[in-house]
Amino acid sequence: MKLTDDMALAARLADAAGAAIRPFFRAPFDHEAKGDASPVTEADRAAELAMRDILAKERPDDGIIGEEFGTERGQAKRIWVLDPIDGTTSFMAGKPTFGTLIALLVDGWPVLGVIDQPTNRERWVGAAGHGTTFNGQPVRARTARALDEMSLATTGPQYFSEHEGEHFMGLAAKTAHKRMIFGGDCYNYGLLASGFIDLVVEAGLQLHDFAALVPIVEGAGGMMCDWNGEPLDADSKGDVIACGDPARIDDVLEALACHH
Repeated sequence: MKLTDDMALAARLADAAGAAIRPFFRAPFDHEAKGDASPVTEADRAAELAMRDILAKERPDDGIIGEEFGTERGQAKRIWVLDPIDGTTSFMAGKPTFGTLIALLVDGWPVLGVIDQPTNRERWVGAAGHGTTFNGQPVRARTARALDEMSLATTGPQYFSEHEGEHFMGLAAKTAHKRMIFGGDCYNYGLLASGFIDLVVEAGLQLHDFAALVPIVEGAGGMMCDWNGEPLDADSKGDVIACGDPARIDDVLEALACHH
C-alpha cells in the first residue's frame, strides 16, 4: 500500500467528515441539552460514521480507533485514528478553530496526519517522506533565535494538573509571554506548521488528539515529543510539545523541567 494512496483516502475521509459537520456549526441549540441530541454530539457521530463507512469499504483489514465509537481491530499493523471534532468547546462557541483529525499509525507510529478545519475549508496534510501542505501548498515551520522570542500556545490552563501547570508556567515565563495564545485546539499545530506559532505545549491528550499532529509538524520541519523529549507513539501518555524549530527543543525541555 503506497502512502500516496493513503493520503488520497485521508483527503476523502476529511471531505466526508466536513460535509457531516458543516450543517451543525453555529446552528441554534440549547446549551443545557447536552444530552445525546446536542449538535456537537450529532456532528461528532455523523462525521465519525461517515469516515468509518469509507474505511470499511476501502481498508477492511485496517484497524480503527475513533473518539466516538471506540476501537476495531486494535491489533492491526495499520490503524486509522479518528477525532471527528477536536475542540468541542470551540465548536459550541462558534469558533472555527476546531478540526477533524485523521491519522494513520503503522506499527504504532504516526505516518500520516490530517487537520481539517471544515468551516474555513482549511486543511493541513503531513506524511512521512512528504513535506507538509496547507490546502495543497507546501508550508514550513519557522526558526527562532531564542526561547524568549518564541510564541507559546496551549488550549487552556484548565487542562493542566497543578503540577503540570507549574512546569508550563516555568516555560511560559521564559518565552515571549506577551504573545501567549490560549485556545485553539488542533488549529494551533497547523499554524505552527505554517510558521505563525513557535511552540505548543499541552498535557493529558489522548491518542486521537495528537496522532495526526506529529506528521504535520515534523513534515514542516518542526519537532514533536513528550515532556521528556521522547518521540510520540501509540503508547505515549499525552504530554506533548510541538516546536517549530528543533534546534530550540533542549531550551524548551530545560525550561519546562525547571520546577523538578
